[in-house]
Amino acid sequence: MARPDLPLAPRVSPPDLPRELAEVAGLRSYDDIVRARIGDLGAQTDASHAAVTECEVVGATVERLDLTGATLVDVRVEGLRATAVTAREARLRRVLISGGRIGTLDLANAAADEVELRGIRIDYLSLAAAKVEDLRIVDCTITTLDLPQATLSRVRFESTRADEVDTRGMRADSLDLRGLDAASYLDAASLRGATLTPWQIEQLAPALAASVGIDVRD
Repeated sequence: MARPDLPLAPRVSPPDLPRELAEVAGLRSYDDIVRARIGDLGAQTDASHAAVTECEVVGATVERLDLTGATLVDVRVEGLRATAVTAREARLRRVLISGGRIGTLDLANAAADEVELRGIRIDYLSLAAAKVEDLRIVDCTITTLDLPQATLSRVRFESTRADEVDTRGMRADSLDLRGLDAASYLDAASLRGATLTPWQIEQLAPALAASVGIDVRD
């Protein structure tokens, strides 16, 4: 049997949303909301441990959205403007977040499957210690991308920029970084399992040499 071409592409499907959605105002901790268009989010929205299924949130502006421990399945978020979104230990499946601007998007220790981030400006994106399968990040601008201790499988970046990428302790399988224009990696030695272009390897050569104890001099 022939081996599949690597890296494997993420298997990402759009959220499965019904044609008609009920209108729901606000999100609260431990809410269980199904098939709704969620609006009127407060500036400080605590939706920790909520369950949100087959829903959309469009054009919301918040200072802080707390989704700690929440479960989001088949959810579309469009044009979100937020100072901070905290989704530590959350569970995300078939979630699309597109457009808008987010100061901090904290997905540390989250479990994410079939997630797409598209056309977002993010100052700080954390996937620290997260378990991620089938993630696509497209047309995003990220200042700091934090991946320490993350487990990544079938993750692809397309037309995305980042100033700093922290990969310390990251474990990766089919991580496609060819579409990520990154200014620097904090731990080039942790890029095992990643795919890069020849040009990216040239840029990383000094850091890779240093990581294995090679002294490069003219």
